Amino acid sequence: MLEKLNGFIQKWIAVITPLSLVIGVLLGDFGSQFLFLITFLFAFMTFTGALGMDFKDFRTVIKHPAAIGVTLVFLHMLMPVWAWLLASSIFDDPLYTIGFTLAVAVPTGVTSVIWVTVTRGNLPLTLSIILIDTLLAPIILPLILSVISGEAVAVDNRELIMGLIWMIVLPTLLGVTLNQLTKGRVRHALGKPLAPFSKISLMLIIMINGSVISPYFYDFSWEIIGVLLLVLFITVSGYAFALPVGHYLLKDPAVITAFTFNAGMRNISVGVVIATAYFPAKVAMPVVFCMLFQQVMASFFSKVIEKYQFSRGY
Repeated sequence: MLEKLNGFIQKWIAVITPLSLVIGVLLGDFGSQFLFLITFLFAFMTFTGALGMDFKDFRTVIKHPAAIGVTLVFLHMLMPVWAWLLASSIFDDPLYTIGFTLAVAVPTGVTSVIWVTVTRGNLPLTLSIILIDTLLAPIILPLILSVISGEAVAVDNRELIMGLIWMIVLPTLLGVTLNQLTKGRVRHALGKPLAPFSKISLMLIIMINGSVISPYFYDFSWEIIGVLLLVLFITVSGYAFALPVGHYLLKDPAVITAFTFNAGMRNISVGVVIATAYFPAKVAMPVVFCMLFQQVMASFFSKVIEKYQFSRGY
């Protein structure tokens, strides 16, 4: 029963994600009363995802140090600068600029595992990137946010770092350690039964944050349409930039595939949590909107990747 539920949600995730956002917006202020639950829901999601990883994934660093280095630079330098330039040029609002930059500065998404598997990419490399990038989040994210927020918004870096440790680092280490100690048995005994609840947690996070940003939809404007279009453009450009970068720097089609999806996907949930916990609600709007396009674009670029692989004889 739980396995069927998990399969159903995974199959329709591209539809369920925007639907959850719409429901949250329609709930209005009612949903925002449950904002305090988001940290716990996200920690649970992180723990569940980490049950599929182990410390052996770090061995990939020895085999593919260049791929991991290029991915981290792309994720946390190139894309944040690109998003900041676009947002600051188009919108005369520092809160939007922070939101767009935050949306691409968060760690790579765990769901990239699904797309890398489907497209025959290098899965051990993907798991290694996810694990390393996740553990580096308390260092990288506060640094980026301090730079982009400037004097526009005061960021309590100490509180932010502790929040990231509780939401990401500790649940990840707990999940990975359990998987290591049980030699993978916990992945089947606990990981699979919890998988649908993890996805339901994601839906609840989206709904609650949809309620937080719902006041901006009461007076729907061209500005909101502009935010949506720019989110779509940045999401597409992440994949569009990653494929040629990987082609010229990494060579191996399986490694390029892993790099492209890790560079294109984001752990948007953590971005939403940070946006709503540490910034005004307006910052959350670009971050939440990313959820509308991320899986759809991953599906589209999986076809692009397959054609690229065929052209390389892979």
